[in-house]
Amino acid sequence: MSFFDEGPREPRTAKRPPQQRPAAAGRAPATDQQTLMVRRGVAFAGGALVLILLILGVNGCLQSRQEAALRDYNQDVATIVRASDEQVAAPFFETLQGQTSPLERQSALNQLRVQAEEHVDRARAFDVPDDMVPAQQSLIEALALRAGGVGKVAELLPAAVSGQGGEEAVTGIAGQMQALLASDVLFDVRTRPFIAEALDEEELTGVTIPDSSFMPDLAWLDPPTVGERLGAGPGGGAPQGEPEPGTHGHGLTSVSIGDTTLQPGGTVNRVSLADNPAFTIALQNQGENDEQDVMVNLRVSGGAGQPLTLQRRVDMTTAGQAAEVSIPLDRPPPVGEPLTVEVQVAPVPGEEMDDNNAQEYTVLFTE
Repeated sequence: MSFFDEGPREPRTAKRPPQQRPAAAGRAPATDQQTLMVRRGVAFAGGALVLILLILGVNGCLQSRQEAALRDYNQDVATIVRASDEQVAAPFFETLQGQTSPLERQSALNQLRVQAEEHVDRARAFDVPDDMVPAQQSLIEALALRAGGVGKVAELLPAAVSGQGGEEAVTGIAGQMQALLASDVLFDVRTRPFIAEALDEEELTGVTIPDSSFMPDLAWLDPPTVGERLGAGPGGGAPQGEPEPGTHGHGLTSVSIGDTTLQPGGTVNRVSLADNPAFTIALQNQGENDEQDVMVNLRVSGGAGQPLTLQRRVDMTTAGQAAEVSIPLDRPPPVGEPLTVEVQVAPVPGEEMDDNNAQEYTVLFTE
């Protein structure tokens, strides 16, 4: 068989390396996608951890601030009631039983009233946490009862000790002791429990809740005991004895402030406070007897704030003769609005006609 007789040969084909299929457009390789997912998970976990730590930190700060606010308020209450007990209550009862004149004691009591009113103002300025609002309300009420009680006792004291109507005045003072006792009860059954409740809700321990006691003993609620301690005797008021024969009594002749003589009957009297003027009350003994310990009462009311109630004693008036007493204001009155000024010369023993003992005026104070 010849060379040319061989059968046909298969054509030779060159072997090519396998080609990789192009990745689909927009799709990452599987390994890259897994890495991306892992990174996202780690980032999410890290962010969540940071957020949790942030929340815990903020809550911790808020909790710490809340606890500090509660502690601070409790301390503020302790400071104000300690001041009330030591600076008002203690000298108040010492003054009542003092040996000075009724007017000197009244002046001292009025100073204590001013201090008690300042305690109310200081308490109103406290930074009060929301949880302590009920405690704050009862605290203000208790302190206001104290200020009002001290002021009313100051007003009644001269009459209780040496003026007319002593028994009624002594009974009135005993009644004001009820208000002072009520301030103790209010603080004890409301203020302290409200503070304790707020502290317990925050689980605060080791905090001492303040206590306060204005009244030294309950015997001050008994009018005969009050009269005895004031030096007024069991019936209240200084012993007057039987009046001398003949007529007794006084008449109020004029009232002036500085250089301005006040006019009654609805006239608006304008008075400047620039020179710190005092009231000058002129009276006349219109009886046939000399009189001792004549009380002159002055009250300024209207406008904002508590009324001004003052009292002065004229040691002696001579039958048929004029007398005069000056009463300075113990604090500035409201300015720029009409106020009512009431002046009275207290009746003396044996005085049968007292319709000319008192007068009312309208006064507008200016700067």
